Amino acid sequence: MKRKKSRYNTSNMIDAQIEPGSGGRVLKNLLGIKRKREMDQVEGREQRRALDELIRIYDRDHRFTAADIRQIHQLWLGNVYEWAGEYRQVNVSKNGFMFAAAEHIPQLMIEFEHGPLREHTPCNFVDRELIARSLAVVHVELVLIHPFREGNGRLARMLSILMGLQAGLPLLDFGNIKGKKKKEYFAAVQAGMDRNYAPMEKIFSDVIDRTLRIRGR
Repeated sequence: MKRKKSRYNTSNMIDAQIEPGSGGRVLKNLLGIKRKREMDQVEGREQRRALDELIRIYDRDHRFTAADIRQIHQLWLGNVYEWAGEYRQVNVSKNGFMFAAAEHIPQLMIEFEHGPLREHTPCNFVDRELIARSLAVVHVELVLIHPFREGNGRLARMLSILMGLQAGLPLLDFGNIKGKKKKEYFAAVQAGMDRNYAPMEKIFSDVIDRTLRIRGR
């Protein structure tokens, strides 16, 4: 039987810590979960719990830091993975796209804090275009660094939600990013390699418009 590929390719399968009996689809975890569907459900439930807590922790005037990013990840996945909140020690790629090398992550996160996070948070802007721009820059740069072994895209969306709340927006709804739009999203992330944030700005403008429309605002 042909074994299904794991979610991410890694350069070091020892460090990847695959859960035994999971067919390479689930990382080693504190709950002994072997099925990807079950893990997806657990991670989703923990994400909703964590977001409720994070909304109470970070207020409108908070400037996010690299330590906050680690705290958000730990608060979310600390009950699932022993290494939650710790920077990854393995290189990862997805769909042939290589994210930042693991050895550079600590320095990249310092630069991320002193650059995009300092410039764009607190995200208490009024102008809709400025909000979309800030969300796009922070989101793209964090995803490109990909600081953790798992959950980077979802963590970046959680940070976007928290930044959106600082701007007076409702909880951002990313439910429309699927199918063709998901391919556009990945292309927008890759465009950020050249500091081209316009594609991701367009995506966030659409997310904001959809969110306000759903919320009747």
